[in-house]
Amino acid sequence: MIGVDTNVLVRLFIDDEPQSAKSLEFFSARSASDPAFVSLLVAAEFTWVLKKKYTKTSVEIGRALQSMLDSDDFVLEARDSVEWALANFTRSKIDFSDLLIARSSELARAPRIVTFDKEAARHVPGMELLK
Repeated sequence: MIGVDTNVLVRLFIDDEPQSAKSLEFFSARSASDPAFVSLLVAAEFTWVLKKKYTKTSVEIGRALQSMLDSDDFVLEARDSVEWALANFTRSKIDFSDLLIARSSELARAPRIVTFDKEAARHVPGMELLK
């Protein structure tokens, strides 16, 4: 297993960078016996970059994440948390990273999260504005 950074993973799904061919070659060599490891931080950054830099929709981002979950060529850290966040992400306008934060906190027995993000406080389970 070999870990991947966000910039390598993004180039697998975006074909406008010179490194896309190298990324595709790298991922083509992955298999169930030698998968790519995607950390939670990389998964969160991946969704943020696709949304902010490449203006991808939640549906498009959800498809990309689901394709990794469906493939034996990828191992995602805390897979259950990624699946939970993805299920909620595709049904709402909540940021994927905020959902991962909420899920990670809940699993760590910290069901409340303080934030200055008004949208997250309104929509993410457990998040509340710090006043």
